[in-house]
Amino acid sequence: MSPVTETDEHKALRSAVAALGKRYGRAYLTKAVAEGGHPDELWAEAGKLGYLGVNLPEEYGGGGGGIAELSIVLEELGAAGCPLLMLVVSPAICGTVIARFGTEEQKRAWLPGLSDGTRTMAFGITEPDAGSNSHRITTTARRDGTDWVLTGRKVFISGVDIADATLIVGRTEDARTGSLKPCLFIVPRDAEGFGRRQIDMELASAEKQFELTLDEVRLPADALVGDEDAGLLQLFAGLNPERVMTAAFAIGMGRFALARAVEYARERTVWKAPIGAHQAIAHPLAQAHIELELARLMMQKAAYLYDAGDDIGAGEAANMAKYAAGEACVRAVDQAVHTLGGNGLTREFGLASLITAARVSRIAPVSREMILNYVSHQTLGLPKSY
Repeated sequence: MSPVTETDEHKALRSAVAALGKRYGRAYLTKAVAEGGHPDELWAEAGKLGYLGVNLPEEYGGGGGGIAELSIVLEELGAAGCPLLMLVVSPAICGTVIARFGTEEQKRAWLPGLSDGTRTMAFGITEPDAGSNSHRITTTARRDGTDWVLTGRKVFISGVDIADATLIVGRTEDARTGSLKPCLFIVPRDAEGFGRRQIDMELASAEKQFELTLDEVRLPADALVGDEDAGLLQLFAGLNPERVMTAAFAIGMGRFALARAVEYARERTVWKAPIGAHQAIAHPLAQAHIELELARLMMQKAAYLYDAGDDIGAGEAANMAKYAAGEACVRAVDQAVHTLGGNGLTREFGLASLITAARVSRIAPVSREMILNYVSHQTLGLPKSY
């Protein structure tokens, strides 16, 4: 696939996932959130149909595709109003890291379940005192015989309550200072000393956010994923797909909001013609559509580069895609709500809650300012201020 035109297979996947999303839709997800539950039925059906693990290797039950295919799945579910946030975390980050760097035993233990949705894994990198500066990670792993012992804290970790394990990013004890030497560990949800506290969020989402404490959590040697000396390579194998998938999440949400606004603008008549005939209504909606399409192009480029094995090129494109998609999503949602006027703030139309949700795509997993820093330094060659 070139990053400009989609293959027939990709078009067919997009169409099939859109049909699945349409059967569930926004009302299904809203009900799950209101009841404090999770979109289990949608997750299970998407898993059975092979959509959740479309990026994972075929020999372990996956679809043998890449992040290009998985981003289509998330975007189309989002456009239908029922995005699955754990798609970003479980198959995209954790599944990718295990597929690329895990042992044969780890692959056999986790990838089939991550592929069909019967197992999920959360991802823990963010810390209370580190924020975007991953070099300040203080969660440490020390050796004790053949075991590892983890101590530290994490914050804003999605879906820990429903995940079978969390892939925790720490650093070896001998690397407490200086350059970050990240190590990734699979921590089972019931591990002794592994505590969680739900964070009370204004954001209405089925996937809850947690603060984690690791108090001398003892893990066997085989809990380590990959090589303890491989450093940033392993970490960014998960973070680039995370940015691409966040872009897909944002584009899907923006498309959903825009579609509702266009439908309303076609039918709502205040004077003689539908309000969509007026350029003050039509032009901002057209602009939102253009911006979402442009963001999708960069997302497709990023996925293409990543799947082709160009980690450095994918890093730049994935950051740009996430930035563009976040901005386009916020503007599309804002314009959609504004188009509906008072109706845009009612539960009936289901757009007002997206105002908060859209902000997430500007903030997580890395803020737009940090992306601008990345482009300033890495692409433009400007000096750092930090």
